[in-house]
Amino acid sequence: MTRKRQSGSTVFVIVWEFRCRKARRREFEKAYSPEGIWARFFRRGEGYIRTELLCDREDPLRYLTIDVWRLRKAYEQFKKENRDEYQTIDRQCESLTEAEQKIGEFQAIEAK
Repeated sequence: MTRKRQSGSTVFVIVWEFRCRKARRREFEKAYSPEGIWARFFRRGEGYIRTELLCDREDPLRYLTIDVWRLRKAYEQFKKENRDEYQTIDRQCESLTEAEQKIGEFQAIEAK
């Protein structure tokens, strides 16, 4: 699916990989979904666009989250200003997963 962006706009994306606990799968999906606790938290940030949750078709306990922001600076500022709450939510969600790994931070490349 291609989304048009305004000329000169940028998009910053953070991708995480999770392995959720089998018995906590529904809770994990609820917490990390586009309407979950993380997305609701990020919505308070200026420059936040959306969160996507992807499930691996071959391994239903493996997920990716994609958090999309207008600018890296906006994400970093939000995270800095809300550090304590970020850490609290992270601790609350720890029991839902067996493993988590930050895949990386990405910047959209505009066609020239």
